[in-house]
Amino acid sequence: MSASPRHLELLAPARTADIGIEAIQHGADAVYIGGPDFGARHNAGNAIEDIERLVRHAHRFNARIFITLNTILRDDELEDARRLAWQVYEAGADALIVQDMGLLQLDLPPIQLHASTQCDIRTPEKARFLQDVGFSQVVAARELTLAQIRAMAEALSSAQLEFFIHGALCVAYSGQCFISHAHTGRSANRGDCSQACRLPYEVVDGQGRIVAHQKHVLSMKDNDQSANLRALVDAGVRSFKIEGRYKDMGYVKNITGHYRRLLDEVLHERPSLARGSSGHTRLRFTPDPQRSFNRGATDYFVNGRQDDIGAFDTPKHAGLPLGWVSHVGSDHFDCRLDEGVSPLNNGDALTYLDLQHELVGLRVNIATALDASLRQWRVQPNEPLAALKDLRRDVALSRNRDMAWDRVLEKKSAERRIALDMTLLEVPDGVALQLSDEDGHAAYVELPLQKQRAQQPDKAQAQLREALAKLGGTDFEARELSLHWSGPALFLPLSQLNALRRQALAELEAARAAAWQRLPRATPVQPPAAYPDDTLSYLANVYNHAAQQFYLHHGVRVVDAAYESQQELGDVSLMITKHCVRYSLSLCPKQAKGVTGVQGTVRAEPLQLINGKEKLTLRFDCKPCEMHVVGKIKKSVLQQTHAAPVKFYKARPQA
Repeated sequence: MSASPRHLELLAPARTADIGIEAIQHGADAVYIGGPDFGARHNAGNAIEDIERLVRHAHRFNARIFITLNTILRDDELEDARRLAWQVYEAGADALIVQDMGLLQLDLPPIQLHASTQCDIRTPEKARFLQDVGFSQVVAARELTLAQIRAMAEALSSAQLEFFIHGALCVAYSGQCFISHAHTGRSANRGDCSQACRLPYEVVDGQGRIVAHQKHVLSMKDNDQSANLRALVDAGVRSFKIEGRYKDMGYVKNITGHYRRLLDEVLHERPSLARGSSGHTRLRFTPDPQRSFNRGATDYFVNGRQDDIGAFDTPKHAGLPLGWVSHVGSDHFDCRLDEGVSPLNNGDALTYLDLQHELVGLRVNIATALDASLRQWRVQPNEPLAALKDLRRDVALSRNRDMAWDRVLEKKSAERRIALDMTLLEVPDGVALQLSDEDGHAAYVELPLQKQRAQQPDKAQAQLREALAKLGGTDFEARELSLHWSGPALFLPLSQLNALRRQALAELEAARAAAWQRLPRATPVQPPAAYPDDTLSYLANVYNHAAQQFYLHHGVRVVDAAYESQQELGDVSLMITKHCVRYSLSLCPKQAKGVTGVQGTVRAEPLQLINGKEKLTLRFDCKPCEMHVVGKIKKSVLQQTHAAPVKFYKARPQA
């Protein structure tokens, strides 16, 4: 079994430093966030000053901040990326999340390196290679089963294994989708995906017959591993990652709080495991993942291939069931709420399905209760009734934004405190306060004073305890509080006691800061580890000469340039995915196996996806059970200004 640490890390996303701070408050052991540039989310960058502010807050709780520097880079961008790495290191960041191996050829600071999901880590051999070249944390592909995850963990001797447990699912193997670049020139590997996977498509067979009409057949439901955490721990996962660097504050609070509670249950059951940071989180609300944006839940392939992993009807958030329409008027409609549903609010967002089964959304302008039970309501929408397609009596309603819930999460919704043992004791020249926190850091401060015994010892003891325990505004809360006297309790003016407590806390915080240690940078093995293959195609995303040299140094003989170099002009795989459209439409030959009258008549022949003028071909590789979405780069993309074309060979050599 892997020698990975026995700490469990809850890793939360942050679009901004403020969201990152709330992720820490709601229980995250680590946060990943974009710096000013080169993060794989185009509009989720943050200034160095904000990174520094987030780092200071996180480190108070021994939590960590990881910076996403995980796009593929052109040759002319490498120096800027190197400078950025040093800037975030000097700001105190704990690790870089990296896709481009060219960075490993540069003069990087001694900061820990984590392999991005964009590295497409599907095999134990790939994971082991990344460990051996200097990565301390690797993220297993979302498509892996528990057995495959366990095999990957067992292949690692020092690196920690990370796995996505919640959030949006990219249908492609990470780093293996080029549709966006082929159709628009916007590269997913450079943080600018156009999300072609969320579009509706006609699915057409080889004879031109429509197999599915206007279905979002490449759109997945959202990942939810809530029920699998113990199994993932057993398989060797140590970092549990939430997707969502585009998500809002409420989403991050809710989902982080949800998994904090679940992981704390696991830690309570298993004393051999420990939390990845300090302190205890106390939530002021009950987390509910269904209330945050989601497309329905799936645990994807963790427990093997499942029938229902797609959000084929809509890629939008339908929300929770609300009730049904009971009457439609000229400028309003009435609805009856389901049993147990919370009241409507002005500003709520509702959804329903029209007669074509398309999701329609509306915003509540004014909601008025029509009965004392708060189950019958009149809704005046923001939109004219005529604009609400197919709104009719008995149509089922859902609510995808609940203003009452939003208001709960807009307020302070969690606090995080570090357990502290406090001992007030009598010493020859007065009194002393001794502090010891849950991490073993200590402080000791003496207060000289003229001793005066309290006239009412019991009352004095109670007052001293109450005053000492007042730690509001700090990161601490009293766990144990002891008072030791050589005789009856001393009288101590509260002003002096408060000053003593403040001084002791300041010294404790200084001791915690002095004990802070950066995460160690892993040392690559020598001689250099050999890459598992000797030839790399465009699928390896090598976009600069430093990355090419990295792979050549590790035994690869031929390295093709990334798809973004625009040398692949014909039909190629623009996406590789474990999701199978034939399987989801019950057209898989393996499904037909053994079915009388069907076996042998269903073949994995190509299908075509059509969206307007866009056409893609689906080809099925049944041995590894994978689907390839095939197409070619558009002429309009080739005509765009190409900043820095890269070509490694005048003519491709033989491997």
